[in-house]
Amino acid sequence: MEAELATLAGTAATTLMGLMVSESWTQARARVARIFARRGGEDELPDSPDELTAAVRGDDAADAEDDLRRRLRRMLEADPGAAQELRVLLAELAGAAGPAPESRAASGTHAGIASRPRPSEGRPDEVPALRTRFINRTDTLATLDGILSSGAHEATHVGVLVVAGPPGVGKKATVRHCAHRSRAYFPDGQVYVDFAELRGQAGGGDVSAALGICLRRLGVENDFLPRTLSEQVRLLRERTGGRRLLFVLDNVDAPAQVRALVPNGPGSAVLVTSNTSLGELAIDGAELMSLEPLTPHSALELLADRCGREAVDADRAAAERLVELCGGLPVALHVVAARLLSRRRLTTAVLAAELSDEKRRLSAMSLRGEHPVSAVFDASYRRLEPEAARCYRLLSRIPGRTFETGTVAAALDADRATAASLLDTLVAASLLEETGDDRYRFHELVRLHARERAEAEEPEGGQLAVVERVLAHYLALTAFADRAVRLDRLRIADLAELLADNPDPFAADDAPDPLDWLEAERANILAVLRAAGDHRLYTRGWQLAEGFTVLFLHRRYVVDWKESLELGAAYASAALEPAAEARLRSLLSRPLMDLGEYDRARTELDTAQACAEVAHHTELRASVLEFLGRYCDRFEPARAIEVYEESLRLNTEAGQLRGAAIATFFLGCAQDAAGDSARALDTLRQAHEALLGLADPDVRMAARATAAIGRAHGHLGQRAEAVRALREAVGALRASGATHYEAQALLELADFARREGGDHVLLRADLSRALEIHEAGGSPLAREIRARLGESAEED
Repeated sequence: MEAELATLAGTAATTLMGLMVSESWTQARARVARIFARRGGEDELPDSPDELTAAVRGDDAADAEDDLRRRLRRMLEADPGAAQELRVLLAELAGAAGPAPESRAASGTHAGIASRPRPSEGRPDEVPALRTRFINRTDTLATLDGILSSGAHEATHVGVLVVAGPPGVGKKATVRHCAHRSRAYFPDGQVYVDFAELRGQAGGGDVSAALGICLRRLGVENDFLPRTLSEQVRLLRERTGGRRLLFVLDNVDAPAQVRALVPNGPGSAVLVTSNTSLGELAIDGAELMSLEPLTPHSALELLADRCGREAVDADRAAAERLVELCGGLPVALHVVAARLLSRRRLTTAVLAAELSDEKRRLSAMSLRGEHPVSAVFDASYRRLEPEAARCYRLLSRIPGRTFETGTVAAALDADRATAASLLDTLVAASLLEETGDDRYRFHELVRLHARERAEAEEPEGGQLAVVERVLAHYLALTAFADRAVRLDRLRIADLAELLADNPDPFAADDAPDPLDWLEAERANILAVLRAAGDHRLYTRGWQLAEGFTVLFLHRRYVVDWKESLELGAAYASAALEPAAEARLRSLLSRPLMDLGEYDRARTELDTAQACAEVAHHTELRASVLEFLGRYCDRFEPARAIEVYEESLRLNTEAGQLRGAAIATFFLGCAQDAAGDSARALDTLRQAHEALLGLADPDVRMAARATAAIGRAHGHLGQRAEAVRALREAVGALRASGATHYEAQALLELADFARREGGDHVLLRADLSRALEIHEAGGSPLAREIRARLGESAEED
């Protein structure tokens, strides 16, 4: 028995030594390792051919073989049951080591060691074909082709190109199309791996499985696949050396998945698709490319290609609406086209109307119960860690389309650092887009998916909690911005407690301009105001509307101003807050007047007066009278003087110096309108002095007083004084951001120039600036100003 084991050990040692410096050793080693592992001997096994050469060549070869024979014999003596397993292995490897030991010297191989010939290897061609015609992405394809062709021609390195982007944007189709166009660059073939099919295997199992796929495609049989990851990587490099291959790796989500699968032949390339940016690969020299949603034109071309040009041309507006609702995502456009093709009676107009309902949009993008659009988002969502997944869901409940880190922190009830980290995770997963200046947004279809997940997975009442926190967040910031612009203004809301619990972001030296911040957040604040009503958060809602009006006093977005005050007034009424209702309805009269809705403005003023009387608030009554006077200026000039005089009396009684100064200003304007321009000049000069003499000088209102003084001079025929005062007012109003009143003064200067033959170049410049202001604010006067500008050009 001992002799038999000794003979078996000697035969095995000789056979294995013949394999150790061949490629076959890497394949056979896993089988041998299992036998050695019976006694824990795997760690003693020799490694790859490259590492073994020095050990088995020359004078050391005999010693190495003797050592291996002794170790094999000790193993067999300790575990005789291993003998049969070793005999089976040797039988399978018969002939793999080449000629018998006695004939090795004649082979001419160094040290008498013969190598096993490389097995036959086919040319893999695995990248799946596209099932529809590929169109668009011309620039992207040109870039990819340029990189692949230059790498193939230079053949100095292996290029790695990562195409990243949000789910459903067309990464896979783009890369596959590029791969098929590039076959000539890779004569040894193309290998394809989809990590989505391998995902979920722990401990790097997906990488190991991917390596197994690649090795099998390169001619390695299953029985000879190495067991460990490092051995698989080593064998892949060996099998790809000297070959020019393209590896296409789909749905990658970690850099390690790419690094392990880079072939070893210069001129080869790896094309990667990923929902994440994989920025770490840039360190290795990878080219990173972000694929954006299709432009409206390209999306329309795709829709026409899929469902027919006739269907698009039959109702171009409906087709464009479909493209808009699909958000430039090819996956959505394909489903929409398939629905149009599969149902002959379904028109683009009917489908566009169906998709317009946000609550039904994703479900409407389905075919026979399959939801491919939701599925592409689900795949990315399910890979998020629990906290990132919760963040994803809650972000969909933030009113508005964009959000800052602070807003996200409020929604999550977390600190800024935590919110920033979670935002980074979602951006990396391409589920969120960073737009710059610490702002983020969802693709519209992704937002709807996040909302679906929130409705399915978040506890009942969660929407209200998010809106409450975000509303309080915006209320505090808007209140701070309001006070930063002008502290001594009439305010009904008592926000002392809220502001005491929050830092003032506008107090620092490097703080943002409060009006610029309000303007940037205008759409979001309006969305929050609307949501306040949906959730019956009436008190916080009217308080936000009151603070928000500071933006519109300086930058005249009249339509938005009107909506915000309508909401605020309705909320104040629902909350039974007559003082707040009076304040908001009197303010509402201003945008209504600007929009020409005079009857409604008067109705709001009458209601405001009644509410102010009920509230027993002297300063508020004076303020409402000021707004009533503005109405009377237009329709009852004589009464306007009386109203302003009463407002001045009430402000003085309440000790409101600024309110009194403003009432004086409007009184002077009313006197001028009534034809008493000389008296008006005196009153307006008093107002100007009073406004600049306040503890916090009101430069903006003082500039308006300067413009009014210019008008009064004009009415008195004092042209030079009028133009000088108006030009001074234009500069001051522009500097203070009061663009509406700047435009008013510019139009008056243009009238002087037109009537009295002034400088036409200056006239056109004044009209152009006034038009810019009115168009930006959505003013109905924009058309009239544009006509005047055209007439001025014709006169030249």
